Amino acid sequence: MRKQFVFSIIAFALSLLVSVVAAEGILRLKNSSMKNYDIEMWRYARELKTPSPQPELGHDHIKNGSAILQSVEIRTNDWKLRGGPVLPRDEVDRRILFLGGSITLGWGVPENETITSRVQTALREKGEKVDVLNGGVGNYNAERYVQRFFSELAGLKPTDIVVQYFLRDAEQLDPSGGNWFLRNSELAVTIWIAANRVLNRSGETSLIDHYQNVYRDDQPGFVEMQRQLRELADYAKKNNIRLYFAMMPDVHNLKNYPFGFIHEKMKTIARADGYKYVDLLPALSNLSPEQIWAMPGDPHPNALGHKLMADAVLPVLDP
Repeated sequence: MRKQFVFSIIAFALSLLVSVVAAEGILRLKNSSMKNYDIEMWRYARELKTPSPQPELGHDHIKNGSAILQSVEIRTNDWKLRGGPVLPRDEVDRRILFLGGSITLGWGVPENETITSRVQTALREKGEKVDVLNGGVGNYNAERYVQRFFSELAGLKPTDIVVQYFLRDAEQLDPSGGNWFLRNSELAVTIWIAANRVLNRSGETSLIDHYQNVYRDDQPGFVEMQRQLRELADYAKKNNIRLYFAMMPDVHNLKNYPFGFIHEKMKTIARADGYKYVDLLPALSNLSPEQIWAMPGDPHPNALGHKLMADAVLPVLDP
C-alpha cells in the first residue's frame, strides 16, 4: 500500500512536470511571433537590462547590447543609450539629451523613427551641428532618470535637456527584480499577469482613481518627483543647460482625455523650476488607439505618434 502511494506521488509529479514543460514550450512557440506585449517587455528586461548597483535606479541598460523586441531592433551604445556611438563632444555645437521612460526609448518604433532621431534629422537639415541622444529606459520614473543622469550621463555635457514626462513618472517603483521563475519562465510570467488582472481593477475609471491618488500633494512619489525635477533644474542653471519639459499624455483615450488635471499641475511645477513647457496632448488629440498604439494591446505611441511628438517639440527647441 505504501509503495503504491509513493508510486502515485511520483507519477503525479512527473505528469505535472511534463505538462509544465509542454505548456512552456507551447507558449514560447506562440510568443515567437513577437505579438505579445507583456512577453516582449519581459524579454526586454532579460536581454537589455541588468540590476543596477544603485538601489534608486533598480535596473539599467547593458552597454553595447542589441535585441529584436516586438519585431524592432533596440541597440544600446557605450553610454547605455539607445542608438549608435555618441559623437565626440567637440564635433558638435549642440547636444540635446532626452530623459524619460519607455516612450522616450521608442518602444515598438524603429530607431530612425523615434522622437530623438526625428528631432536630430530636422535640426541637422537646418544646418545645425547637433546630436540628439535618447536617454529613455523602460520602467523608469522621474527619480530614476534624473539620478541616472547625475551618476552616468552628466559626462555627456549636454547643452539642452528635454524631460519627456509621462503620468507614471510620479509613481513609486518597486526595485525588486522578481523571483527565479518570473525571470526565466514565460509560463510563470503569463500566470502572474493573468492573476494580477483578475485581482486588480481595470478600466478607465480605476485608472483615473489611481492617478488622482498618485498626484495628491501628500503622496511620497509625488513629493520625490518634484524634488528630483528641482535638483535637475538647479544643476542645469549652474551649468548653463537649457531645460525643456515635454508633457506626454496617456494614449488610452485621447478623444475624451481624462487627465488634463495632471497636465495643469505639471505645467505649474515645471515652469516654477525654470523648464520651458510644451504639452504634447494637442499634437496627439483625437487619435484612436488603432491610429496611435504601437500594436494591439501595447499603449505606446507608434511611429506616427513619434513624428507628431517631434513636430510639437521642434519649434520649442529650434532657436
